[in-house]
Amino acid sequence: MTDGTTTFGRFVSLRRSVLGWTQVRLAAELDRSEDWMSQVERDVQQVHDLQLLRRMASALGVGIDQLLTLPQPAAKRPRSPRRRVSSATLATTSGAEEEDDVRRRPFLTLAAAALAAPVAGLQVARAEAPSPLSGLEDLLVYGPGRIPAPLSEPTLRSVDASLTSSRQEFRSARYDVLAQALPGRIVAADLVGTAEERARNVARFYNVAARLSIKIGDNNLVAVTSDRALTAARLGGDPLITAEARRMVSSSWRRQGSLARATDIVVLAAEDLLTDASVAEAARLAARGDLYATAAYTAAKSGDRSYAHALIREANDSATAAGRTSGRADGVQGVALHELSVHYELGDAGRAIELARTIDPAALPTAERQARFFTDVARAFDQWGKYEQCYRALLAAEETAPQEVRRGAVRDLAVGLLRYDRQLPGVRDFAARAGVQLI
Repeated sequence: MTDGTTTFGRFVSLRRSVLGWTQVRLAAELDRSEDWMSQVERDVQQVHDLQLLRRMASALGVGIDQLLTLPQPAAKRPRSPRRRVSSATLATTSGAEEEDDVRRRPFLTLAAAALAAPVAGLQVARAEAPSPLSGLEDLLVYGPGRIPAPLSEPTLRSVDASLTSSRQEFRSARYDVLAQALPGRIVAADLVGTAEERARNVARFYNVAARLSIKIGDNNLVAVTSDRALTAARLGGDPLITAEARRMVSSSWRRQGSLARATDIVVLAAEDLLTDASVAEAARLAARGDLYATAAYTAAKSGDRSYAHALIREANDSATAAGRTSGRADGVQGVALHELSVHYELGDAGRAIELARTIDPAALPTAERQARFFTDVARAFDQWGKYEQCYRALLAAEETAPQEVRRGAVRDLAVGLLRYDRQLPGVRDFAARAGVQLI
């Protein structure tokens, strides 16, 4: 219960204290920074994102209706000084974007009644299943001794072929196949070639392992595999492999709630590539586009609107320039998917859907990207309170890549959609396929 004078931030602070948690721990539970959490509790930072409010309510052990009734601040969040990405993009900020954000928030009030209503007779839990990454865990903890020996003597050519297979399995969202094969492929990569060749190949495989761990949702393995990737990449001496490893390390820091550090890691990596003449221009520009896109997403998660938009513009410029040089559109498409996530993280569901309508999912080159697109569209529709469209997008993601629906973000959406099971035929079965256990 709260009295009429208790603010949102004050209530969150009190509940956290009752749980015996630090701000760092609560921030990590919400995938936010400690600075953001501090500003929430001081009633400086507003919290409008419905998905985030659900997660906060769950972490604090209260109902979301209780959070929705608490007064939030009208003041704008103060901005932290940030590194200049380029003199052109960070020289100005748009006041129109600030006003547009305010206009796009009213759906919160409209959705409050539906969200506050209890779900009669429904209890849900996440189904526990054996980790598909147990083989990778064994390799990291115990070394290659527990990994079956390769059927034939590895060569540099066979290692290169298995790396191509690993990337293809990831792109086609066959995560179970990849998880089973990856430990043996890493062991084989460390058996052939010079010291530098072994280090580069091992780093490439651990970069794939880090991305797979992100998909599976194992933050511990994201941290360990990204560290292994960066350590090996530095020994191998390839700037592009090192840049990708730094991007994976950034993802690890982000998933632990250290958003400012995570952003700086990839921005610095992009700046280092800018001056590295040993890398071909098209490859350097494409990598910088990926790095800036990752930085933009992380800045958006911290609520830094102007910095996130500046970074996504830098990402798009780099990817576009790379496309002109190479004739490929992959980088531009990847940046567009990150921009979709940026709008969602900033609470701009309307802008996210507007952008999504300009993207042809059939033109996206891999099942993983297509499924990621549909999942992000579903998150935006959920944030906007349009649950039927959210459900349709999730079904499209499942049709494209069935293993994508086992991700935590999809399970969270499925739990929310169970409130509307009478209006959404088949949603209970979908929730079960996503790993939600009905009690």
